Amino acid sequence: MSSPAASGFEPSSVDVEAFLRDVRALRAEIDATVGEEDLSHLRRIERWGRTATAVGLATCWLAPNPLSAVALSLGRSTRWLLMHHVGHRGYDRVPGAPVERTSKGFAKGARRFVDWFDWMLPEAWVFEHNVLHHSHTGEDADPDLLERNAEGSLRRGDIPLALRYTQLALLAITWRASYYAPETLASLRRKRRPDGPLTREEWLEVLRSGYLPYAAWHFAVLPALFLPLGAWAGLSALGNSLMAEVLTNLHTFLVVGPNHTGEDLYRFDSAPEGRGERYLQQVLGSANYRTGGDLNDYLHLWLNYQIEHHIFPDLSMLQYQRVQPKVRELCERHGIPYVQESVWTRARKMVDVVVGKSSMRRLASLGRGKGGAEEPLPDVA
Repeated sequence: MSSPAASGFEPSSVDVEAFLRDVRALRAEIDATVGEEDLSHLRRIERWGRTATAVGLATCWLAPNPLSAVALSLGRSTRWLLMHHVGHRGYDRVPGAPVERTSKGFAKGARRFVDWFDWMLPEAWVFEHNVLHHSHTGEDADPDLLERNAEGSLRRGDIPLALRYTQLALLAITWRASYYAPETLASLRRKRRPDGPLTREEWLEVLRSGYLPYAAWHFAVLPALFLPLGAWAGLSALGNSLMAEVLTNLHTFLVVGPNHTGEDLYRFDSAPEGRGERYLQQVLGSANYRTGGDLNDYLHLWLNYQIEHHIFPDLSMLQYQRVQPKVRELCERHGIPYVQESVWTRARKMVDVVVGKSSMRRLASLGRGKGGAEEPLPDVA
């Protein structure tokens, strides 16, 4: 469902200053409800992820089997979920939150291997996602703008459509290693040195700090732990770990990619002027999936609250559940399109854009000069 129809929307019709006032009032309302319940909820979701990992490890040596592969995959995806919300400072203001469950301690130093052991460096992901993506959502400066990223390959009309679908499928089952690990490091490098591709030394850093540790643990050390039970046990553990890796990539790609891609979402040719326009841009360039209920939200990795997340990037998972109906009502009251559909519908729309069957909407500006002085978003401070 979309409200109202994006096709008839005129940005100039929005009273940006009134929208900004209402967003700020809603933020004050949210902040007044932060409490220990947020931390309890986080710990419950963590337990779900640990349980999934435990089930996967307990069954991975028996034979290559879907139970182990799915459970291991869900455990890995849960760590992604936790990094997304803790890394966004979602629990920094929660009373009693230990430092390792705040942005100051989560996945920092050696805790990377405990909290979020993935193909990429946590600090590189934080800069690429929290700063660049959230600051420039839908703009050419957004490193995760799929339509723009696909223009030189998947959207090319001279490539057979079947081949474009095949390329996209290969990307979906490998994207954390093939796209995100080098892209996040490249974004961090551009902060220090703006021009040119990754150097040989920087590629070696990706290999040394990301690829080798992750691959060594999941595809060498983990299977070797089961070798005392026999060669079949070790090979089964390897097979299940490899299947889990494919599933984790598919799962995360399915819920990450469609968030800002579709023929009913917007790209922006200029940066917003003022906080109000920035909030408006975040709504127009984002889409939600079905929301509500811990199990539903867990399976969506809490990325089904993308509109709320891009307005308020530093909320806890529990707070997103509480604020979503209020944000929807606020957008409807101000005549702003609020796009919410099933993840499957959004995935189809994403695929159509990526392979060139459809294109996103474009806005030259958001009605510049409204909405007050520019202020940094929480994760850009």
